[in-house]
Amino acid sequence: MPSAILDANPWFATLPADLREAMLHGAEPVRLRRSEMLFRQGDPPGGLYAVLRGSLKVSTLREDGREAILGVIEPGTWFGEISLIDSLPRTHDATSIGASELLVLPHEAFQALMERPAFARAVASLLATRLRMMYSMMEDVTLRSTRARVVRRLLLLARGDAAMANSVRPRVPVSQEALAMMLGISRQTLSKELKLLEELGAIHIGYRSIELLSEERLRSAG
Repeated sequence: MPSAILDANPWFATLPADLREAMLHGAEPVRLRRSEMLFRQGDPPGGLYAVLRGSLKVSTLREDGREAILGVIEPGTWFGEISLIDSLPRTHDATSIGASELLVLPHEAFQALMERPAFARAVASLLATRLRMMYSMMEDVTLRSTRARVVRRLLLLARGDAAMANSVRPRVPVSQEALAMMLGISRQTLSKELKLLEELGAIHIGYRSIELLSEERLRSAG
């Protein structure tokens, strides 16, 4: 079952079969309760993680003490590679949103796999994808309107955010409060933008979720 869930992730699915088997063979199960932290900002690197069930939020605290959600990690996604590469502390908090099941590839096992060129290239590709996403988000904040930022983040979440699936799913499981925190805008501002997108027939606002009715209309609105 873990392999089937992880194979849905484009990055893991394109790894050579022997590397996928080595990762799964060396990984250990981890279970988290709702709101339980996997690691905190400043913690030492513990391993490379993969979500099998549930989801986690990656967040940090702003200067005013409020939480800023940077992303949501859903099933099929591997994460936590940065601290394993530079051996520096974790840069953010990772907290289970609900009950979650994960795999952890220990630091030592990760370093052993990095000695294999194919795995090292794959990790470099994963980092490049993360960097592109980061630059895109920085561009959104500095150059794009609030509406465009909402549209682009919804489309990113529709692909699983960090998972970056090839296809857009019709339902995004995110609350308006969490989405506002991801975008760094007020709940009231977000609500106004979402209602306009709903009036355009691009989305339908549900309970702790947003349904994408028309990707074309959504993109046009942004």
